[in-house]
Amino acid sequence: MTMEPIIGDGAQPGPGPDSAGLIKDSSTADFAADVIEASNEVPVIVDFWAPWCGPCKQLGPALEKVVREAGGAVRLVKINIDENQDLAQQMRIQSIPAVYAFKDGQPADGFTGALPESDLKRFIAKLTATPAQESPVAQALERAEAALQANDFATASALFSAILSNDAANIEAIAGLAACYMAAKDPAKARALLDQVADEHADHPKIAAIRSALELAEESAKAGGTEEHAAKVAADPGDHQARFDLAMARLAGGERQGAVNELMEIIRRDREWNDDAARKQLLKMFEAFGHSDPVTVDARRQLSSILFS
Repeated sequence: MTMEPIIGDGAQPGPGPDSAGLIKDSSTADFAADVIEASNEVPVIVDFWAPWCGPCKQLGPALEKVVREAGGAVRLVKINIDENQDLAQQMRIQSIPAVYAFKDGQPADGFTGALPESDLKRFIAKLTATPAQESPVAQALERAEAALQANDFATASALFSAILSNDAANIEAIAGLAACYMAAKDPAKARALLDQVADEHADHPKIAAIRSALELAEESAKAGGTEEHAAKVAADPGDHQARFDLAMARLAGGERQGAVNELMEIIRRDREWNDDAARKQLLKMFEAFGHSDPVTVDARRQLSSILFS
């Protein structure tokens, strides 16, 4: 679905924020609290919209209706992309309406376009299903994700592979198995697996995260060691290319916080350097690390402070 402007009054679709706290508007600065942290309590659905978007005006009221009918089982957060362009870029929003669901601090599902109310109800039912209500595939996915989070890659890989043997198009399993290949330092297999993903699922949060991780791994592998770049930065703190290369070398060495710190320093000194390269790379790292990762959460707050100061 493309972003086609329409003639209208520019009003927000739907009745707006909900006094019961189920539906609210949010922003880049409040995203961590309103979405990431809040999703540890109940699933949070995020609706990325704009005043000029016709399909947004169709989806907005329907989405608000089914959220209210869910009686507190989910919450809805609305993000106006015109007012929060940095967040929209970070989330790689390519077309609107775009809806992401977060659960336990992680992206859980998503879709683009204006779905009918029946599909929205199924979307929420899937998010709120209890283990007893989940299908065998959903239960296997849950076990596989738990193994992946525990760095038990052998178990995770076996479970994701078993799921794909029965459902070759399962997006969560594809992303999970690709993550296992990345952990095994086999990016070629990960990329081959992602290349099988249909275009309609290319922007799925988990697929996008793995693609970012792949791109970063390929770039950082070319960065070389940290000593040479660190020496250049020490000799000339204003050498942003050397600092950028140092960030990638630190990432290759597993120093995620160090990599983030170097990019943040470039942004502090010159945000627009090399066509905003440092900020773009930082956003790619956020996506690859995960939106609820402590490094991501802290860095996002720092970035918001710099950009909006």
